[in-house]
Amino acid sequence: MWRNFSSLGRLEQKNKTYWMSWAVAFSIPAVSYRVFARKYRPQTFAEVVGQDHITRTLQNAVNANRLAQAYLFVGPRGIGKTSTARILAKALNCVNGPTSQPCGECDVCKEIAEGRNLDVIEIDGASNNGVENIRDLRDNAAYAPTRGPFKIYLIDEVHMLSTGAFNALLKTLEEPPAHVKFIFATTEAQKVPATITSRCQRFDLRRIPSDLIQKHLLYIAENEKITLDADAADAIARGADGGLRDAESMLDQMVAFCGERITMNDVMDVFGFTPREVVANLAQALFAADAQAALGIVAMQSEAGKDLSRLTAELIGHLRDRLVAQACGGEVEVPQAKLLELIEHFGGAESAMKWVADKKLQLDVAVIKALHLLDETSLTDVIDALSGLCSGEVPSPRPARPLAPSRPVEQRSPEPAPVFTPKAVEPVVSAPVSTPAALPKVAESAPSKVVESRIDAPTSWEKIAA
Repeated sequence: MWRNFSSLGRLEQKNKTYWMSWAVAFSIPAVSYRVFARKYRPQTFAEVVGQDHITRTLQNAVNANRLAQAYLFVGPRGIGKTSTARILAKALNCVNGPTSQPCGECDVCKEIAEGRNLDVIEIDGASNNGVENIRDLRDNAAYAPTRGPFKIYLIDEVHMLSTGAFNALLKTLEEPPAHVKFIFATTEAQKVPATITSRCQRFDLRRIPSDLIQKHLLYIAENEKITLDADAADAIARGADGGLRDAESMLDQMVAFCGERITMNDVMDVFGFTPREVVANLAQALFAADAQAALGIVAMQSEAGKDLSRLTAELIGHLRDRLVAQACGGEVEVPQAKLLELIEHFGGAESAMKWVADKKLQLDVAVIKALHLLDETSLTDVIDALSGLCSGEVPSPRPARPLAPSRPVEQRSPEPAPVFTPKAVEPVVSAPVSTPAALPKVAESAPSKVVESRIDAPTSWEKIAA
């Protein structure tokens, strides 16, 4: 009996907790923070940044009703491949469409933007890369769409599909049902088979220029009531390396660090960027063959926690700017051939830094080799510069080492000359002496037989003539 009462009490407590959780859920709505990359994701073709050659082509195709059965969007990360694919899906299935300017207000556009539309199926190619997944896709593609005019399959990271999955998709991709459209997105187009690429319209999205990224960051800062310096926005744009999503994430991180005021120094400290003046000083030290100054700049940047890989990339960009300036008629401080060698040299060093733990050592070696490439310094100067950095003093240059004594090989060289000459003459003399002794013996036997045959021949001929 008491056991029954206790079980009922536990059941009531469980139900009470259940209903209280529902009451809390409905009374206090969950508010989740949306990062800038999601909050400012483009919703129309006009909002796509830096891809005018793509958006204009797609808009003209929709307006002229010249729609392909499959599209392939190619490009690096964070430049708008998935966003452009979703906007194209909106343009095709909008209530007012197909239209090049989707309204964004109808239920279909909202569902596509939120990723819950039944006619727009987004598939992750990395986790659904088997033949069975493609077979299910082919079976479902035969059914008509629920609301819109098209059933759209958006496969992200399509290069992750297996070879069997690609082969299973070929026939459906070439001749799909009239209501089916395929949109593929990939960062590695070389891994997509040529049989798939030839069945699609390929669009190569470019890296976004730094000035457009800077302008977009200032636009976000203005909407968010954030004071963002133009220099800070430029530093973030250059650090994003053409990826708008990376730039928005970096700005989000800076807001969390600085609050409502973001300056250039804050960006340099958080992300380990190197100011342009430091990069210019490093290049000038290389040109002046000042080993201690160049290695000292590298040491200071390493102690300050700067990203040495990015410093190397900035140095390559600075050398490239000097090369272009000289090619356009600017002042020639270093020959163009030397600049080309330096750019190639530091490019190899930057690639090697990705696989080494001690990046400072790699950059020090690269700087020393660069000084040798310029032919303006000696190994002794470099050693003195390194020892000066360790001790904090500038050591005096070491005296030049005396030349090594001459090798005894020069005295031995005339000795073999008289030794080899008689040996080379002896076989030449003996060879002609032996040859005439053997020749008469062969000559005596051979003509004896021939003469006898010649003597017999005419006698027999005279007998025949008689």
